[in-house]
Amino acid sequence: MQFSIKSAATAALLATSVSALPVKRRSSITDVDILHHIQLEHLESVFYKEALAKMGEEDFLAAGYGAQHYNDILYIVYDEESHVELLTSAITAAGATPVTACNYSFPYTDVKSFLTLAGILKGVGSAAYLGTAPSISSKVYLSTAGPILMTEALHDATHRFNQGEVPIANPYGSALGLNEDTAVTTFSVGNEDIPKDFFATFVNGHLTSSVVTTVNGTTISAVLPVDLVGGQTYAFLTNANTTVVMDSQVLFEPAILEVTPGVPTFNSSLL
Repeated sequence: MQFSIKSAATAALLATSVSALPVKRRSSITDVDILHHIQLEHLESVFYKEALAKMGEEDFLAAGYGAQHYNDILYIVYDEESHVELLTSAITAAGATPVTACNYSFPYTDVKSFLTLAGILKGVGSAAYLGTAPSISSKVYLSTAGPILMTEALHDATHRFNQGEVPIANPYGSALGLNEDTAVTTFSVGNEDIPKDFFATFVNGHLTSSVVTTVNGTTISAVLPVDLVGGQTYAFLTNANTTVVMDSQVLFEPAILEVTPGVPTFNSSLL
């Protein structure tokens, strides 16, 4: 099993734009509150449109990517715009006021860094929809979010394939709910006061697993759990050994890892 840590620039974007540190959960969350994940759809729509205004097919080709890769991006940006329109319509029909797009600062400088960031955002988007779906009480709203989740997952697999990653690296999608959405891995925590006892908690597919950490100055290290399967993985620093990440447990915002699984095996006698 191999892993890589996604870029620091991506962590900065997540921290400022999509709440890498969990937002405190209110006592009463409504279906409309959940549908306001539209903010993420706004972010993605603006992200792709701004990039395509700066970089055309010739830039993709010059960077070593094929014409089909560029065409895939065109389909994705069309889908993101459609998602914004659908969620806006659903929220308006509920008698609420939809949120609007914010001003974003995206830390990419070329085609490669844009595509790396796009793949991470797709993983976060799919995880956010999957994590919040169980909290939706209305079947009407659930039927609105469900098709978007399916398409976001297709986008995620497309990005992963085009980036040379395993498109279906995990049998299960990772779920980041209203609390989270926000080998060895290391965290650099600067000069903050480091607590004596805390854990690295990994969210990977349907698994949430905590391991003990070691501290060397301002660097915190943890051994990846042996039961991690693969794919985009979220590593939180928490004050508890937990299987469900809660607001009160999170000490530092997550690192995002890409875990490459080994060649899978299966039981041919199990039919």
